[in-house]
Amino acid sequence: MEFRYQGEAFEQKFFARLTSKEIAELPKQNALIILPVGTVEQHGPHLPVFTDSLIAEGILHSACKHLKEDNIWILPPIAYSKSIEHLGYAGTISLSGSTLEAMIKDIAASLKKSGFRKFVLFNSHGGNHDLLNSVARDIRIETGLMTFRLNSYDFNVSEDLIEEKEAAYGIHGGEIETSFILSFKTDWVKKELCPDEFIQFPESAKHLQLKGSHYVAWRMEDISKSGVLGNAKKASKETGEIIANRLGEKLAVVLREMAEFEMDDLINISTEKQYSPLT
Repeated sequence: MEFRYQGEAFEQKFFARLTSKEIAELPKQNALIILPVGTVEQHGPHLPVFTDSLIAEGILHSACKHLKEDNIWILPPIAYSKSIEHLGYAGTISLSGSTLEAMIKDIAASLKKSGFRKFVLFNSHGGNHDLLNSVARDIRIETGLMTFRLNSYDFNVSEDLIEEKEAAYGIHGGEIETSFILSFKTDWVKKELCPDEFIQFPESAKHLQLKGSHYVAWRMEDISKSGVLGNAKKASKETGEIIANRLGEKLAVVLREMAEFEMDDLINISTEKQYSPLT
């Protein structure tokens, strides 16, 4: 019988396949526990609503090829998150920010009680970015866990594969995300329905962005007729495999650094005066 939890990553790095006894016996000093956070939301007429969650799992699966001997573990994902910008499109399921925050904090507190010290929020949905940054800081303060944040799109590894316009504006359901799903679950993509849609800011607003520092808040219906930004028609399974492999390699390096990092390793370069954190 074919089943979801198969393959090398699930056999070697899936936290939930371990018994309570095995988890209790794990060395905790450098154990790194990863929580993937995806979404269930529309990704146009051609991609499944599970797209972001599939991408998180797929990239982590790629990273695990390089982490076989490391004490790094992947939790079952949170598949739902804050997707209010897509509400109104069929199939989008959104949590409130407070609900998502409470879920993540409860998971972190539970890991703390099991003796773990290091926790990673691995996000594959742009709408979660600010909320997860805030939650990560709260977890550090409230539990003492060293808490790290990563996005699936943090590493630029596709410059030689993707046109500049796609890199700048293909932010939802475009060439890259469609290529990923073609490589992870080919039959889940409706190739004949792939859109090609972009926006362009007018010259009078050339400094504004949909993401970044000069940000304008938007709903998907503000910026797209199809529910997509990008050229999904150009997507290919081969492109998805190349990008996923590159991301996996880079991600493995960063995860290993997180597992080895200690706050005491931070270097204070000030030699003039030693300050108390309360003064």
